[in-house]
Amino acid sequence: MEITVKKSTMVYPAEETPKHRLWSTNLELLMTLHHVPTVYFFRPDGSSDFFDAKTLMEALSKVLVPFYPMAGRLGRDENGRVEIICNGDGALFIEAETDAVIDDFVGDTILSPDLWRFVPKVDYSADISSYPLILAQVTRLKCGGVCLGMAFQHTLGDGPAGIHFVNSWAEIARGRPLSAEPFIERYLLRARDPPTPTFHHIEYDPPLSMDVDSGFDDSDPQTTVSIFKITHDQLNNLKAKANKDGNGGNFSTYNSLAAHIWRCANKARGLSDDQATKLYIPIDGRSRLQPPLPQSYVGNVIFMAATIAKHGAIQSETFSDTAKRIKDILKRMDDEYLRSAIDHMEKVPNVKAPVRGAKGFQCPNLSINSWMWLPVYEADFGWGRPIWLGPARVSQDGKTYVLPSPVKDGSLSLVTSTVPEANSYRREENGEQNFAEKFATGRHFSLKANQTSDTNINPDRPQNAAPDESTTTAASHRPGGARYPVEGPETSNLATHNPDPMQPKNPPHHCIPGKHAEQTPPSPFGAIHE
Repeated sequence: MEITVKKSTMVYPAEETPKHRLWSTNLELLMTLHHVPTVYFFRPDGSSDFFDAKTLMEALSKVLVPFYPMAGRLGRDENGRVEIICNGDGALFIEAETDAVIDDFVGDTILSPDLWRFVPKVDYSADISSYPLILAQVTRLKCGGVCLGMAFQHTLGDGPAGIHFVNSWAEIARGRPLSAEPFIERYLLRARDPPTPTFHHIEYDPPLSMDVDSGFDDSDPQTTVSIFKITHDQLNNLKAKANKDGNGGNFSTYNSLAAHIWRCANKARGLSDDQATKLYIPIDGRSRLQPPLPQSYVGNVIFMAATIAKHGAIQSETFSDTAKRIKDILKRMDDEYLRSAIDHMEKVPNVKAPVRGAKGFQCPNLSINSWMWLPVYEADFGWGRPIWLGPARVSQDGKTYVLPSPVKDGSLSLVTSTVPEANSYRREENGEQNFAEKFATGRHFSLKANQTSDTNINPDRPQNAAPDESTTTAASHRPGGARYPVEGPETSNLATHNPDPMQPKNPPHHCIPGKHAEQTPPSPFGAIHE
């Protein structure tokens, strides 16, 4: 697949916006400095102005007024703490086209490993103040459809904040007022004085390692992405199975699904009975804190629930017992526990220490990151809702995402990233199926087979290519009063479209001065409610 960039435009707020430095909470400091990549696919509606660039840029310019931190840049205070410099320097909007068709990427499941190429790539080799925090790329496909690729810098906010921004942009594009104004006061998540953690926060302890005699190779394993559709009836069956003996009572669909995923993944990995395994579940703290934060809060309010158990214990207990483990850790995430977590982070000498990095969810660890309750399909820019959206790349072993159905039929899609051995693990004598076989309706593809293997890619180690000497930077030379005056190929200085990130070449004209770094995204975000 080839993608050709036609034009890049730096879009500025339509009105004057506040100029100040936005403090970062401890939760922001835990996040990667990279951008989170997501893709939205839209089928053509037959209109002559389908995804008109002028309409989209005008709406983006307007939404950057209430969401003014999105038009800022990263910086550091006198102590080196990352913060957002609210300076109105703008968001990058890219227009592109490709000879691919939408059905190459959207069907019963999403199988293409090329989704990341629809998202603008950012050069992280320069100072953190050098790149926009929001980058959007509208790629027109040969069939008339469109892919909107979004790069959302994680210091800005979490999944709910990112979805709120995109949906608000879509509302303005349709000519409607914002349904919820952004709330940008971050002082509500300050640590207490003095910080008084009252719990042992195992979620911020180092991830578990495989037993010494396991023979597991933890050196940047190749991963395989598997995608499964789980029907409404299958979800009901799981819930009924969890509730049949009443242990702990009234397990939710999510309790049941998470228990099933954890049991299947551990079985597929072939863990020994004595091997401890750790489950992580991201939690949206907005409604759990007291008083609750507004749902329109712009920032990171994602806490991590976690639990540890030996594989043998999980496999020998009833399904209801495993569901109860899930329910218990979610129930524990109340205001007292979350405030304790913030205080714990305040007392950590290096607040970045708990960040899990590239191997944080690697076997025997597992993360289940759900977008089930996010209003992800409300991004109607005036030409209909997206037919599919999701993370543009899933590269870390042990990462699992739960996505809602675009047709609201009660089904869910499960996206997993595991080493190939987990999908080829043979059945044991008891006839238990492996992870892929458990979800018999699923299909998978090997990143290596599609020449986009994630082997040896470290999200915190950019892959650099040689710079293009002819590239110039125009973003800082805009005339006053113009909304988005910096246009044309000469300003596409932050986006690159290298067909093979593992074999970097001289980047095209659309590249920032300096070394090009292929964006290896962090894990996309999400939120779980009990």
